[in-house]
Amino acid sequence: MVAVPSTMLAIGTKAPEFTLPDPSEKQFSLESLTGAKGYCIMFLCNHCPFVKHIQKKLTEVTQEYQGKGIEFIAISSNDVDRYPEDSPERMGIEAAQAGYVFPYLYDKTQEVAKLYHAACTPDFYLFDKDKKLVYRGQFDKSRPNNGLAATGEDLKKALDATLAGENVPEEEQLPSIGCNIKWKPGNAPEYFIG
Repeated sequence: MVAVPSTMLAIGTKAPEFTLPDPSEKQFSLESLTGAKGYCIMFLCNHCPFVKHIQKKLTEVTQEYQGKGIEFIAISSNDVDRYPEDSPERMGIEAAQAGYVFPYLYDKTQEVAKLYHAACTPDFYLFDKDKKLVYRGQFDKSRPNNGLAATGEDLKKALDATLAGENVPEEEQLPSIGCNIKWKPGNAPEYFIG
């Protein structure tokens, strides 16, 4: 597996709007979500060992913070022609098996990943109640094979600060590391180095 870091989108960026389908073809729109205390957009996929490594803890964290008013949305942008295990059909199965309590959407054109400058899975973007970016980066310091248990410490600190109306110190925000998004041939964006 090749480890690729997040691109670290600029703090203060307004959340790019999107409308994407879940595996059942139900459409979800970021624009339609209002009234939350924060919005966490996560780029995930089914087969990535970095995602698998944090999956159980991620499910726990999302359940906990949904109850506190945070909306979570996961997006898979991988090329399913070359990576059929990431197909929408498999996404539905994966979401059920993992106990995901958030929409898991499919970005077929990969345009939403480009809007967010997503580079890897997992990749996390936390926006405040006004949908302005306050945190981007890692779930925690845990990685497959580094011996550290997944805790969600970094994301949880950012979520707690956001809920308290406090700034998330930018110097404490470290890039996520994960498998690169599997771009369709000729579709890799300029910002992507992989």
